[in-house]
Amino acid sequence: MPSRPLESFMSPRGRLLAGAFILLGLAACGKGEVPAEDSHPAICEDAAASRVRPPPEVRGLTQCGPTADFTPINSYQGEFADVAQTVEDAVVLIDGRCTGTLIEASAGPVVITAGHCVGLGDRPLVVFNFEENADGDPLITEGTVIEQSLEPDYALLQLDVLPQVTPVLLTTAPTDRLAIIQHPRGKPKVIAEGKYLDACNSQFYYADLDTLVGSSGAGVLNRQGHLLGVHTDGDCDEKGHGANRGWTTEAIVAASPYLVDADIVAR
Repeated sequence: MPSRPLESFMSPRGRLLAGAFILLGLAACGKGEVPAEDSHPAICEDAAASRVRPPPEVRGLTQCGPTADFTPINSYQGEFADVAQTVEDAVVLIDGRCTGTLIEASAGPVVITAGHCVGLGDRPLVVFNFEENADGDPLITEGTVIEQSLEPDYALLQLDVLPQVTPVLLTTAPTDRLAIIQHPRGKPKVIAEGKYLDACNSQFYYADLDTLVGSSGAGVLNRQGHLLGVHTDGDCDEKGHGANRGWTTEAIVAASPYLVDADIVAR
């Protein structure tokens, strides 16, 4: 499908399409109030218990903490500023209800998102550069879901039209601080930062890192701007306790027929 101007997405019909979907997704942890040290116990202490995972589900429109600490991507000047402006070009809005990231792969670039966002064989609408003060050429295209799974919770989309942007590299190397570039509630692209906590059983956990409905499927980035995994779930309260979590790149590559070990370029 050829690219279309951004105005077509923001037409009355486009807004209705987006509005029909942005109520889906996962409500996840927010920043706001800084939690005490004991708010984040050793998450992976009980490995057996952590293997028991509820299936992904649509939750209420809740937010952890009193404020949402999102920054519009084109006015961001924080810790990840040196990598964010390169990576953000690869972040997309999927069907107005989830976020995805164009990643590098040996078989060709694909968009990665959460598996609970799409179905195998679906043809979702993919929007690049939907952001305040857009600094790139807008592109709206479609893609085909070529892989979809709930455990690990991921999906891959092959696009009809590839944009002139640099795909994000995959990594297995966490850093103390992480960032997520995302489309919360289907809104223009923003960034949030938080703390890496732990990893076990193919999932990893992070705190004080705001996400909302629409953030599902967003790439979780390490300090170098490489994709450490895919954000899928949240578990926190209004005081900022608890943590978000996602599936690791390593688990996704191991499960994927399309991706190979060599696609993880930063270890």
